[in-house]
Amino acid sequence: MVQRVSTVAFEGIEARAVDVQVQVAPGIPAFTIVGLPDKAVSEARERVRAALIASGLALPARRITVNLAPADLPKEGSHYDLPIALGLMAAIGAIPHDALAGYTVLGELGLDGSLAAVAGVLPAAIGANARNEALICPASCGAEAAWASPEMEIVAASSLIQLANHFKGTQVLSRPVPKMREFDGVALDLKDIKGQESAKRALEVAAAGGHNLMMVGPPGSGKSMLASRLPSILPPLSPAELLEVSMIASIAGDIEEGALTNRRPFRSPHHSASMAALVGGGLRARPGEVSLAHHGVLFLDEFPEFQPQALDSLRQPLESGEIAIARVNHRVTYPARFMLIAAMNPCRCGKAYDPGYACKRGPAGRCVADYQGRLSGPLIDRIDLQIEVPAVTAADLILPPPAEGSREVAARVARAREVQAARYAALGLAGARLNSQAQGPALEEVAQPDAPGLSLLRDAADAMRLSARGYHRVLRVARTLADLDGAEKVGRVHLAEALSYRALGDDMRRAA
Repeated sequence: MVQRVSTVAFEGIEARAVDVQVQVAPGIPAFTIVGLPDKAVSEARERVRAALIASGLALPARRITVNLAPADLPKEGSHYDLPIALGLMAAIGAIPHDALAGYTVLGELGLDGSLAAVAGVLPAAIGANARNEALICPASCGAEAAWASPEMEIVAASSLIQLANHFKGTQVLSRPVPKMREFDGVALDLKDIKGQESAKRALEVAAAGGHNLMMVGPPGSGKSMLASRLPSILPPLSPAELLEVSMIASIAGDIEEGALTNRRPFRSPHHSASMAALVGGGLRARPGEVSLAHHGVLFLDEFPEFQPQALDSLRQPLESGEIAIARVNHRVTYPARFMLIAAMNPCRCGKAYDPGYACKRGPAGRCVADYQGRLSGPLIDRIDLQIEVPAVTAADLILPPPAEGSREVAARVARAREVQAARYAALGLAGARLNSQAQGPALEEVAQPDAPGLSLLRDAADAMRLSARGYHRVLRVARTLADLDGAEKVGRVHLAEALSYRALGDDMRRAA
């Protein structure tokens, strides 16, 4: 007789159903796992054996074969421990044979029979709910799984003995409740920054439309402070966005104690990060920083210090909002719609813009061109807002804190985003909620300038040699500026400000 247990294998954030088939047959005692398992799955033999012994059960002296079907799908991870153990328990009569029917099972076993948390519980729960199945998972992952559906049956246990008692009816495990993470500490606020009013304005525009932003300025001018306060003016995640972001975090194992958060992600990798760390990859094609920043912010400090190949790998997700990782035996696609915030010094020494400074490497212009030339022109062309952040003077620092902080700016950002969401919903564009996501005819319709604005845009496109991509990005920024002003039509003043945010990029593209 073959005992069957349902579990999952992960392809990106999708959980594919896997049938765990356990057979206990006469023959020379052996314990074999087949079905394209990786090292972690193969080692499940020893964990399952020790956990059963610790729970008061012993493996029969027979030939045990575990098949993970479909056999041509790679099986990776430690979450196969629990379905294999429960299948064996059902096969030897420790729990009823039909107890596991209609359940999706995943969890890692300790040698003492305890259940440890595993990655990917939320996608597994959502997939099980779509198949009208219940879920069995470790107790530490129960709160995470409860977000999949309020009606879904979830059994979250801390040990094999608890599960055995639950199926025998001697112990009832209550359904876990969803948990939201609470943040402690002092929240960052734009009031902390004195001066830099133009940079704050650019930060507000970027937040309102979901635009990419690059800040160039000397060390200590406040670029990192500005970027770290961007999340304070972004609205919280919507329910749909919350699930998308949490599914990626669940696959990466970044959810702590099963608690989700409605704060938008803010990822800030070090400039030594590799291409695989940024866009995803590795042996198991894990999500990278661009996917972990989905619906949030990816902050790259010391922008030119990143590997050129790693930076250029950002070009595709910046356009499409997803990243495809191809390997010999499989292809995985992760969502990656993020705001890129980059900060850099004007040159290696950082003082090229200081009056009267003479660089030891030669003329200041050549030093700036060499340093900024590390960035490719096509990458710079994908950054909507490019601003200079000058050094803050002592006169700025002795001023009292500004009256306007993150709360007031966040209110304007939220209103502008609501206008954009309503506009694109009325146009029937399901994939667009922000101006930065508008494409083709829809963009030309919603961002059609008035006559003076059209004349300015025509002249500027020739003078600045805007590419087709640059032209459309100017329109997107101008539409966001009009939304912040509450204007129905994109005017000349909006286009003039949008064009001013690309003037710095012209010099950098020439250097590249």
